[in-house]
Amino acid sequence: MSEIRKDNPPASGPGRGPMGGPFMGMPVQKAKNFKGTLKRLVVYLKPHKLALLVIFFTAILSTLFSIVGPKILGEATTKLFQGMMQKFMHVPGAKVNFQYIGNIILTLIGLYLLSAIFSYIQQFIMASVAQKTVFAMRNDINTKLTRLPLKFFDSRTHGEILSRVINDIDNIATTLQQSLTQLITSVITIVGIIVMMLSISPLLTLIALVTLPLSFLVTAQIAKRSQVYFADQQEEIGILNGHVEEMYTAHKIIKAFGREANSIDQFNVINTRLYDVGWKAQFISGVIMPLMNFINNIGYVLICVVGGIMVTTRSLQIGDIQAFIQYINQFTQPIVQTANIANIIQSTVASAERVFELLDETEEAPDRIDANIIEFPRGEVKFEHVRFGYKEDAILIEDMNIDVQQGQTIAIVGPTGAGKTTLVNLLMRFYEIADGKITIDGVPIENLKRGDLRTMFGMVLQDTWLFNGTIRENIAYGRIQPTEAEIVQAAKAAHADHFIRTLPEGYDTVLNEEASNISQGQKQLLTIARAILADPAILILDEATSSVDTRTELLIQKAMIALMQGRTSFVIAHRLSTIRDADLILVMNHGSIIEKGTHVELLAQQGFYAELYNSQFSANVPDTEDDILAVV
Repeated sequence: MSEIRKDNPPASGPGRGPMGGPFMGMPVQKAKNFKGTLKRLVVYLKPHKLALLVIFFTAILSTLFSIVGPKILGEATTKLFQGMMQKFMHVPGAKVNFQYIGNIILTLIGLYLLSAIFSYIQQFIMASVAQKTVFAMRNDINTKLTRLPLKFFDSRTHGEILSRVINDIDNIATTLQQSLTQLITSVITIVGIIVMMLSISPLLTLIALVTLPLSFLVTAQIAKRSQVYFADQQEEIGILNGHVEEMYTAHKIIKAFGREANSIDQFNVINTRLYDVGWKAQFISGVIMPLMNFINNIGYVLICVVGGIMVTTRSLQIGDIQAFIQYINQFTQPIVQTANIANIIQSTVASAERVFELLDETEEAPDRIDANIIEFPRGEVKFEHVRFGYKEDAILIEDMNIDVQQGQTIAIVGPTGAGKTTLVNLLMRFYEIADGKITIDGVPIENLKRGDLRTMFGMVLQDTWLFNGTIRENIAYGRIQPTEAEIVQAAKAAHADHFIRTLPEGYDTVLNEEASNISQGQKQLLTIARAILADPAILILDEATSSVDTRTELLIQKAMIALMQGRTSFVIAHRLSTIRDADLILVMNHGSIIEKGTHVELLAQQGFYAELYNSQFSANVPDTEDDILAVV
């Protein structure tokens, strides 16, 4: 199920501000260590110091050229007003100086054009800086993920990891590219407008600024009320998304059990709750702008009255009043933008903190520089006094000793949670042992590079893994640049060639994301073909035939017997009939080997293995090849 991120609100929709950011009432996830995280984020920007200086400089120029516009336009208004008044009063030779006004218009066009050019340069450079920054962060994360131990991935959901790698990085990229430049522009605009307003009239500036605290006070009170409803809205959206995804994913099961009505009722209940909190959140947040406009309009009235008096006393020109009102209109927007960007930056720093938490995770111990190389592995495996626990205070395996010779087939059996898969994880160094030693051909596995170690193994697991690509590419994954003949030969050995050729595109059939366009048994056959093509020294088979029918299982068993010739094989088995011919059977329970021996020896002991075996075949279930063929 995809993870619902509260610190990444949607690009549009409920609760979004005028520039795409959340209103002040929206809940924003905050970083635990804002300053520390911000400093680490700045480190990624340091290589682009010169570009950031250029961005800052161009932002100042772009804003300044835009800010002086109303003041210059006010002069045109004053000149036009003076000419009209002189003509109205019949002053001899009175006329409107259109040439002067035309020059002002041309000047304004030039200023606005320069402002647009500098704004374009600013955005262009910032886009490059933002993308280079997140490019470096993605590289660091990708490198980090390759060095993290398996226990990191086992202890976290895929959704959580993907959220940090994709959602959080995208959030940082968006903020760097858009919000950072908007923040710079907004701050410069606020300062510039205040300076221009003061240059026109300190008294009118004071009147304009008096209304601001009242506006902020009203906004803060409304935001406090709406924040609760926005938090509930986000929670209900997450619940609704989860329910819809679950219902559509499991629609066959729902239909099979006739639970459609129940599913619809659940949806209606959740949807009703979302409606209730949604309209309250939107209504309360929607009151903010009308109230701010009302307060601002009061300020306009006061400014117009006082400004009109000042014009009549000739202490101020009428064009200055027009310019001042324009500045007031421009003044509100950057304040709202700054408030919104402050929320966005809080969310972005929280995202950066989650990314840095991933980058700070404990890595696998690095491979030794003087690592050994086994050029021609034989497959002799030995566990000597191995001790291991997933947690230090909960030891699972205590003093394990196994001696496996080249070409032997070792079966591992036991109840769920006995430690069968753990044994394989230790063998491939997915987890590090607490004490003891594991060797391959006499070389301790910690003296081998992990990559070299794992190339000695071929794995066929109960949970099939195939990627989005052609069947040929999936089989070829077992070896670097195999020939077409080798791929086909591996498919034939796994008895997959026949079903592949019955598909419309044959070996060029593209498997979709979940490989749901072929059956589970066919997936298993492809993973077996992949292992056969890899031609490893050591095989790990985790109930490899559990997803195929009885006849196919027999064919695969024959292929496996041929494949295991001369190779050391570890077979994790639940159906004990499949491992009776193993050279050695290890019976595990609670992380310890409680019995070991051949099938005949273990049955003769009348112990735990015999009890497991008899429980599986107590109902006269056929367990020999002839019996199975007879049933088929």
